[in-house]
Amino acid sequence: MGAVVSCIKAVFQAIGSCLMAIVNGIGAVLRAIIDGIVTVFDVIISCLTCQTCGGGRRRRRRAVV
Repeated sequence: MGAVVSCIKAVFQAIGSCLMAIVNGIGAVLRAIIDGIVTVFDVIISCLTCQTCGGGRRRRRRAVV
């Protein structure tokens, strides 16, 4: 009798682990999509506030004395 209960318990644990893996996968995909959207908005906002895109290409000229 104990073996049957142990087997049923193991089956339910396997099903639970599978469902949790599916939920974690869906969460990871949603997080990646949201992070991408946030990155796009961050680029747009930084472009609008600095009046320049690609801020790494700015050059400052020094006055020759």
